[in-house]
Amino acid sequence: MDDRRGRRATARRTDPEQHSGGQACLFSLHSGRCDYCKQGMYSHCRDGGWILGHRIDGTQAEAVRIPHADNSLYKLPDGLDNESAVMLSDILPTGHEIGALNGEVGLGDTVAIVGAGPIGLAALLTARFYSPARIIVIDPDENRLETARQLGATDTLTADPVDAVMEMTDAEGVDVAMEAVGIPETFDTCQRIVRAGGHIANIGVHGTSVDLQIQNLWIQNVTIRTGLVNTNTIPVLMRILESGGVDAKSLITHHFKLDEIETAYDVFGDTAGEKAIKMILTA
Repeated sequence: MDDRRGRRATARRTDPEQHSGGQACLFSLHSGRCDYCKQGMYSHCRDGGWILGHRIDGTQAEAVRIPHADNSLYKLPDGLDNESAVMLSDILPTGHEIGALNGEVGLGDTVAIVGAGPIGLAALLTARFYSPARIIVIDPDENRLETARQLGATDTLTADPVDAVMEMTDAEGVDVAMEAVGIPETFDTCQRIVRAGGHIANIGVHGTSVDLQIQNLWIQNVTIRTGLVNTNTIPVLMRILESGGVDAKSLITHHFKLDEIETAYDVFGDTAGEKAIKMILTA
């Protein structure tokens, strides 16, 4: 379960063990035959893409049928525990592909992640692959910021993020600003803290328009990247999880049985009070 208006929640696996053959279900399903699939843009597959919990039922059930399973499932290595594997169903690929890769995080960069929910924390975990010098995480929830610090954030902020970031960077701004919430205010924060030549990686799901400050951004040579996760990097992420290179399991805060799903949603509806980040449902 995730915090982006239920989108991820309906597309989450209940329990990886329920798949025969120890396979993991992916967020983005793809036929492998259409023009978008042949470009590696699996999220835009003409007969797949984001359909679970969107155009067809999600996977919060004892068993599910997966369209295009021959192209959209990976066999889990024996050494990979099931709960870590659930993070492959989309938060790690999303944080990696739409955050770290779209943001072009590089050696020695200063990175700001606006939003410390599951996706923002996954972006933090995967941004560290590229050895940035500094990762600043911004969120009003102190509990989530504590988790961010445990996962490698060098700095955390709860208030006045623009002024604080500019002070921390000698008024230069950050090399990479990742938006991981999906509201106008957080996108605005990103465009106000990015430095000249920097990158804005928009990960959040926006339900309304934002005010694009193009009059300021064009002269700064700023790159803005958006995207819907393609899951191209799942094989690499799977190997990293198997080797222990990422502690994805630490994002899990609550466990519920499938017949407790209403309670699980109530708990997740009060993420601050319940200190909830990731929820695991088991049959």
